Amino acid sequence: MSDDASGGAIAAPGAEKIHKVLAATGMGSRREIESWIADGRISVNGEPAHVGQRVTPHDRIEVDGRRVRTRTATTPEVIILNKAAGVVCSRRDPEGRPTVFDALPKLKGGRWISIGRLDIQTTGLLLLTNDGALAHKMMHPSTGLDREYAVRINMRLEEKVLDQLRAGMEIDGELMRFSDIQYYDGSSNNFWYHVVLMEGRNREVRRLFEAVGCTVSRLKRVRYGPVVLPSWLKNRQWAMLRHEDMRELYKLLGMRYAPPKGKPARRPHVAKTSCLLPYPELKQTS
Repeated sequence: MSDDASGGAIAAPGAEKIHKVLAATGMGSRREIESWIADGRISVNGEPAHVGQRVTPHDRIEVDGRRVRTRTATTPEVIILNKAAGVVCSRRDPEGRPTVFDALPKLKGGRWISIGRLDIQTTGLLLLTNDGALAHKMMHPSTGLDREYAVRINMRLEEKVLDQLRAGMEIDGELMRFSDIQYYDGSSNNFWYHVVLMEGRNREVRRLFEAVGCTVSRLKRVRYGPVVLPSWLKNRQWAMLRHEDMRELYKLLGMRYAPPKGKPARRPHVAKTSCLLPYPELKQTS
């Protein structure tokens, strides 16, 4: 990196922000990597890195003292997991509870990154990828991907309450709302609804229902953006998205998908069918 006559830094040709470069290797999400930079865990050419720093393929990047090979291309993969209750989304749990990473296939390079999280009792669709840039894009609110959940509660709601949940409610100083809520089925004290959220804040579904006097007894995510939980994927099972679905997903997000070259490597547990639904075109953001 060089300086111009006015003292401002000029990025070298081909330079990219360091958190983007490291995320592309599958080491972690952009947010995780920014926290590593703040903690002093990353250096560039022997000097501590700073948030927003740009690097080129010629720079020596180290994480916790170990060099990162950023030129090595990793074939992007996405796993769909049918998460069970009692399983946490953390990579390690201090209480020794099972995590979603325990049963995933090993990677030769990079690591699996959870695209969003589900609390310990929420079941259903969880996406994981080795592409940090993809994880960042899908999680960022500006991308506009919604999430759909099936919810079982203890009462049937009147239309005015449904309208209230769609309009939004202030809970603990935050405005929360369902972008859609539809009655599905039920009887006695078990009534199923499908609800849609745009961001999915911490326990937002449960908190919204609690605010109108309901008790949530089951909560299952069934869709994340265009990706749906297929009926054939049983509890605790996982499958890899087919290359055709990967290509369509990257295209929808305005990202370049680089399929493997040459003879494709054997991929375990490839999805039996497409797991994508037709989805509205997204407003592309940088």
